[in-house]
Amino acid sequence: MFWKLQENVVSDSDLDLLVSFIRQTTRFTQFTKVKEFEQAYAVWQGCKYCVFVNSGSSANLILLNALKELRGWKDGDEILVPAVTWPTTVTPVIQFGLKPVFVDANLTDLSFDYDQVERKITPRTRGIFVAHLIGFPANVQRLKEIVDKRDIVILEDCCESHGATLNGIKVGNLGLAGTFSFYWGHHMTTVEGGMLCTDDEELYKMFLLKRSHGLARELPAEFHSELRAKYSDIDFNFLFLTDGFNFRNTEFNAVLGLAQLGSLDRFIQVRNDNYARFLEMCKQYPDELITLEAEGLSSFVLPFLFRDQMRKQAFQDVIRSAGIESRPLISGNLLRQPFLAQYYDPVNFRNADFLHTNAFYIGNNQFVGGDRLELLKKLLEEFFGH
Repeated sequence: MFWKLQENVVSDSDLDLLVSFIRQTTRFTQFTKVKEFEQAYAVWQGCKYCVFVNSGSSANLILLNALKELRGWKDGDEILVPAVTWPTTVTPVIQFGLKPVFVDANLTDLSFDYDQVERKITPRTRGIFVAHLIGFPANVQRLKEIVDKRDIVILEDCCESHGATLNGIKVGNLGLAGTFSFYWGHHMTTVEGGMLCTDDEELYKMFLLKRSHGLARELPAEFHSELRAKYSDIDFNFLFLTDGFNFRNTEFNAVLGLAQLGSLDRFIQVRNDNYARFLEMCKQYPDELITLEAEGLSSFVLPFLFRDQMRKQAFQDVIRSAGIESRPLISGNLLRQPFLAQYYDPVNFRNADFLHTNAFYIGNNQFVGGDRLELLKKLLEEFFGH
């Protein structure tokens, strides 16, 4: 494949920084570079608090676990989740004893069918976990209007949408908290890594505890003296305030994150420029393709939504033969996966089913440029006959 989903995003200068860091430090586990990266990302994101963890999936786990404890949610309380998303938007809900309530997708921003959201809220609804898919900002303002004054929190999975905006506000800042991924194929990378972002201090403190076994010493220093006095019979070094995990990341990953963060805005601009050219190509075939547009886009991939399933498969074969790698649109309909089949209902998830059978995507990143896009244009013209 000459056009892969992602390519080597770790540059020579990134490697030089890592080598230099390794030679100059004796501390490789979570330490000052992790904190520096968290502070830098908070500035870029425009939020008060960031917590760096070992993956976006771990970020989602911490988020749900922290909220269940802080809010006193009970087993069986409901969280609205998308039918089309990566599994780890949903699996923490199940793993912590909450009930996922699935909502169909829409074919405009790929998020919830917003009318269905309103119908699925019950007295046991505690949260809405919205995913901003492949760089398209979901309409969180609409969700807030639906929730109105009810005690329902809005959480954002932004793992595929760094820098996307809604009404000028970056996703991740629209609800109570947001999660991000720095996996190899995302807008920027720490190879493996994720971030939790919030403006809520109590939630931030719980994120810190949950990341590192529940250890009190992980909290900011200004909280230590009070805790030492309160639990004077326990050595503060091993004082556990809650249950937790080991989801820490390393100094290596933070050094790489700091290097990549400096280029993130440029990466996003290249992706969006590529998407604009891709969109114009696809708009030439309105009888064949559904196109997606959005203000505030931060393009993750180049998605094809075919009106006809057989044509979709045929074109996917064409690009494969031309050396272009492709994947389903996220999971397709997640409810058709074996572990969630009990929730599947073809009547209520028609858009998710359409995306499952009629959609796929190819890679978009800072390495995709004119030559590749011209080839794609030619393949489209040959396939559609003009």
